[in-house]
Amino acid sequence: MRKFEIVKENAIKYGVIPTKMPVRATKNSAGYDIYSPIDIVIEPKSMEMIWTNIKAQFEPDEVLLLCVTSGMGKHQIMLANTLGVIDSDYYGNVSNDGNLGFRLYNFGDTPYEIKAGDKIGQGIFMKYLTVDNEAEITSERVGGFGSTVKK
Repeated sequence: MRKFEIVKENAIKYGVIPTKMPVRATKNSAGYDIYSPIDIVIEPKSMEMIWTNIKAQFEPDEVLLLCVTSGMGKHQIMLANTLGVIDSDYYGNVSNDGNLGFRLYNFGDTPYEIKAGDKIGQGIFMKYLTVDNEAEITSERVGGFGSTVKK
């Protein structure tokens, strides 16, 4: 099953429940437009994290890629990590219930204003492959955003 949902109450950021769920703009759009739940300004040469208060459920052999839109690129806005990779086990994790976040960076010279309900990126579901001779992996996700990074 593939779907978007609002995160559980304890994972809601800013005290704001989203009013716009992710949607595709046209019948042939690959990406689901994702919207900001808050007003925010990203100052030049700085970044801001925007939690969407939305989570995504999808199959174990799929990934959700978070990307900016081409329009944001025209305004010199990019994802700080250039591409968000959301694994299927991020959904419902104990630390943030799978809340999708966009850390946006403004590499321009003017502030970039986002209003609640503005598009801040898009999500694209894709199948992925693994190698046939991979050793069995037994570890499981225990956290949310950035939790699989080795320190």
